[in-house]
Amino acid sequence: MESEQGKIPPPPGLIATFTKGFDTIANNVTVIVLPVILDLFLWLGPHLHLKQLLEQVFAQFSNLSTPPASLGLDPAQMQQVWAQFLDQFNLFSLLRTFPVGITSLMSGRMPIQTPFGLPLDLEAASFFNAMGWWLVLAISGWILGSVYFYWVSGVALKSQQRSFTQSITQAILLSVIWLTLLFIFGLPAFLFFSILALISPLLAEAAMLIFGLLSLWLALPIFFSPHGIFTYKQNAFMAILNSLRMVRYTLPVSGLFLLSTIIISQGLDFLWRTPPENSWLTLVGIAGHAFISTAILATSFIYYRDVNAWLQTVADQLNTHTKTIRA
Repeated sequence: MESEQGKIPPPPGLIATFTKGFDTIANNVTVIVLPVILDLFLWLGPHLHLKQLLEQVFAQFSNLSTPPASLGLDPAQMQQVWAQFLDQFNLFSLLRTFPVGITSLMSGRMPIQTPFGLPLDLEAASFFNAMGWWLVLAISGWILGSVYFYWVSGVALKSQQRSFTQSITQAILLSVIWLTLLFIFGLPAFLFFSILALISPLLAEAAMLIFGLLSLWLALPIFFSPHGIFTYKQNAFMAILNSLRMVRYTLPVSGLFLLSTIIISQGLDFLWRTPPENSWLTLVGIAGHAFISTAILATSFIYYRDVNAWLQTVADQLNTHTKTIRA
């Protein structure tokens, strides 16, 4: 038995996998065009605000409830923070969708200045107008994100046996499933943290940190759910199940892979956000972020394919060994 186990190959190495992913994008750099275009639009294009609508909501909420002085919450300071958020928030940032979506630096930064001055401001003044924009932007983000994933996966895996229409349809279905789960679990969590913040802001911050780490741990088993759609033409539900199966048998390595991608992407994002919003050097940050994020996505497809191939090899060898023993 030991001799048979000795023939089992080791799992794919992370360093070699990252090297393959980055080399692939370096040799096919045109695939970063979609992230670059999206960030340029969010930076230099018009900004869609909800300022008028949310200011009315905030004013009504302030009239209904005033935080006790014992909590140390300054209403004037809260109003200033809220106003700054409304000035920065750009509804077009919803074009960056999850889990399938075009990677974006500006969707999180939400700049309010450009080298040309202030961007053109648009306003969604009514609730139905805002909901209409949300629906259009979400669907557009899912479609564009699916095209982006399809393009990157094709370059990374060199696969020609994938159905474009089927991949896009199943990717959108997967995004709807994720969004539904987010509402089911996210809304109660938001209400809980809001109440906890009124009792103790420090306790709320600690609880949010714990919840974030727990959410990351729970999200790991389904992190690779989009990959089955673009790699093996699986439907959304089978892709989720395959992701659960893969992470179950490769948890330490897959966890280290996910941690490495977070450290690389988030660490370099501090560098990409260094130039001021009104400086053309921001173009360097946009291009750098697009290349690194696309390379990481390509790496994840290569890792997903190689790990599943390794699991199949291990399963085949164990089955052969079992049949030999029984014989």
